[in-house]
Amino acid sequence: MIFKSAETSFIFEEVKLTQSLLLRGEMEQKGVQLDRETISCCICLDLLKDPVALPCGHNYCMECIKVHWDGQDRTGVYSCPLCMKRFIPRPVLDKNTMLAALVEELKKTGLQAAPADHCYAGPEEVACDFCTGRKLKAVKSCLFCLASYCEKHLQPHYDVAPLKKHKLVNPSKKLQENICSLHDEVMKMFCRTDHQIICYLCSVEEHKDHDTVSAAAERTERQRELEGSRGNVQQKIQDRQKDVKLLQQEVEDINQSAEKTLEGSEKLFTQLMSLLQERSRDVKQEVRSQQETQVSRVKELQEKLEQEIAELTRKDAELEQLSHTEDHNEFLHNYPSVSALSEPTDSSSIHIRPLTYFQDVTAAVSEVRDKLQQVLDEEWKKISVSVNEVNVLLSQPEPKTRAGFLRYSQEITLDPNTAHRQMLLSDGNRKVTVMDQNQSYSDHPDRFSRCYQVLSRESLTGRCYFEVEMRGRGRVEVAVAYKNINRKSGKESGFGGNNKSWSLDCSNNSLWYNNIKTPVSGPPSSRVGVYLDHSAGTLSFYSVSETMTLLHRVQTTFTQPLHVGLGLFIVGSTAEFCKIK
Repeated sequence: MIFKSAETSFIFEEVKLTQSLLLRGEMEQKGVQLDRETISCCICLDLLKDPVALPCGHNYCMECIKVHWDGQDRTGVYSCPLCMKRFIPRPVLDKNTMLAALVEELKKTGLQAAPADHCYAGPEEVACDFCTGRKLKAVKSCLFCLASYCEKHLQPHYDVAPLKKHKLVNPSKKLQENICSLHDEVMKMFCRTDHQIICYLCSVEEHKDHDTVSAAAERTERQRELEGSRGNVQQKIQDRQKDVKLLQQEVEDINQSAEKTLEGSEKLFTQLMSLLQERSRDVKQEVRSQQETQVSRVKELQEKLEQEIAELTRKDAELEQLSHTEDHNEFLHNYPSVSALSEPTDSSSIHIRPLTYFQDVTAAVSEVRDKLQQVLDEEWKKISVSVNEVNVLLSQPEPKTRAGFLRYSQEITLDPNTAHRQMLLSDGNRKVTVMDQNQSYSDHPDRFSRCYQVLSRESLTGRCYFEVEMRGRGRVEVAVAYKNINRKSGKESGFGGNNKSWSLDCSNNSLWYNNIKTPVSGPPSSRVGVYLDHSAGTLSFYSVSETMTLLHRVQTTFTQPLHVGLGLFIVGSTAEFCKIK
């Protein structure tokens, strides 16, 4: 239960009544009941220990109020933590024995003496600065008081008129970061020159003559920029959502096309295999037919020869018998008929070609196989090329018009922690100028010390486009670089002098990478547009005037996010990121 200041007198009267009833032993008969907060200390939020009553009527543990007032000794003014009423001099405190007896009696009834464990602050949580002993979780932090409060101790900020004006925020562990380490004052100023929050004394001492404004004014301006950035981000979200839908449709189209192609190719290969099987059957049928014909002819000739052999064998027997005839007349009489022979079969027409009868067929089939293999190999190359030409990125080419590029425009700001000491940042860190004197930058490991160079705060991935306007004389370089580019040592820290950056020298029309110079075609221009497609590995530089002319395109593989870099060489030269609408 949380009590407002208007109720405190009623509560005090209720406590006194309860004490009286308890001492008369009439609490249960009268049904008077108090919750734990009624007799709790609003500092430690536990039941009162050695309770004391202040002149305003509020009760506290004697130790809690002593510790609280000890912190006010330097002011000489002592106040009630609940109603903020002031007392001069410091009141003398005496233990309220009647209230102490009431607390002890209520403890015997089983009244809980502490909040649940989940109400206390853990190691990683913000604790109430006014709780003693085990601290409760803070529900709000006050930027004016630079303190955090639990629900009980926060109540005066809702009830007391002066406290209502304080700025309350969600519990924060970083309140002390709002205190100036030099002057122990609240930092409410902002130095635009050094881009840091300062206190009022800093603005008239260390940051004298700098461009300083109140933190609230700077916040208002940055808030407007933030809203503009949010608008750009939301527009890009919508654009990306459209791209996602297009890609989802692309996935569906790819899947449908692949399934249709596989179905068609499977059908064609099935037809091809059926054709080969059919030709195999035709060859088999023709070979078998020819085999039967030729075997039949051979067997017919074989039978005829066997008949001749039988006839000749019989004739040989007759001749043998005639040769043994003793009667000359009988021999001469029978010789003409016995010696007469029938016309024999011409054996010269028989050609024996063992195992070679169908070899020509085998050779012909082998030739067909070789030719088919050759055709398949040649056609497979075409099929493979056609398959590999399917690429989603091909359906999203680089824009052709400035309006197309502006769809991917991104706001770029420069990081003061990377700027060479003679480089002055202005216009919301979108503009850089080389000065003849060092600027009051603090030491930082990311700062370029050899070259007049500076990197952007933003890292670039995906697709983005920006434009840079150059003024004054001298060389100006527009570059992109990995964050881990060398910052200190000579040529290796210069844009384009290493393998971690690509730099367009706008004055000499050349592109530098890894200390290698590549001439750039196209007209020089005081405004350069840069288009990056990180995933596709494309980096394009354009001369921007009434039209856009491609100066150079880099095609590579980017392994890290990129930062925009600007490099200048002569005092007075200036480069600025253009506001693109």
